[in-house]
Amino acid sequence: MLERIRIVLIGTSHPGNIGGTARAMHNMGLADLALVAPRCEPLTADTVSRASGADHIVHAARTVESLEQAVGDCTLVVGASARSRTLPWPMITPRALGERLPAELADPAARVALVFGREDSGLTNAELQRCHAHVHIPTNPDFSSLNLAAAVQVLAYECRQAWLGQQQTSEPAEAATTAPLASHEELERYFAHLERTLIGIGFHDPAMPRQLMARLRRFTLRARPERMELNILRGILTATEQQAERQQDVDASGDASPGDVSPGQ
Repeated sequence: MLERIRIVLIGTSHPGNIGGTARAMHNMGLADLALVAPRCEPLTADTVSRASGADHIVHAARTVESLEQAVGDCTLVVGASARSRTLPWPMITPRALGERLPAELADPAARVALVFGREDSGLTNAELQRCHAHVHIPTNPDFSSLNLAAAVQVLAYECRQAWLGQQQTSEPAEAATTAPLASHEELERYFAHLERTLIGIGFHDPAMPRQLMARLRRFTLRARPERMELNILRGILTATEQQAERQQDVDASGDASPGDVSPGQ
């Protein structure tokens, strides 16, 4: 189970925090690290020093340019954040996150990504809206700022506790669904298709978005659609686009007036 949990760091600015994250991961049995557009050199003497023997995780880490590249194969993406700044999003505690992991990862093809933002500004609203849920560490409200590696340590600990609890039971965890869930990459293709269709039929105006796509993202991610269900929805969108094109052709063919026809034709 622990092998299929990925820690994703976005825009990390200090190599020591990457090393500290590797140490926190190795402490709790996690090994899958992805770095999204780091703002520092990931592997330095400071990285190795802070990793304290876990620098092999940094050596094996994948460095990519976007969140989508880091979590494309994941079936559950959870962003670490105090809150969603523009639209309320499902919020869970670290303990609740750990409790749901055995079921989430019961399917061998499932992958979970825990996403952490920049040291100075956290995750952007766009990044938060690409997560199924947000996890909030209930710190002292008078001093709530956590070091990046410390935040990773808290969530990694809950992951390990969930794994240890699973080892102590004879009953294997039941999968959250009987069919494969849609991956992050498949969901992003669906959202692009949905937005294109809504614009095409005149339901959505990008110039006046009114948080429409953000709300549709929240609704869809909360539903946790299966891959087959998402394929059905995309089929509906394709049929809608085709019908809209046919209607446009009919409307265009009916635009010609009698005066447009030359005498004798």
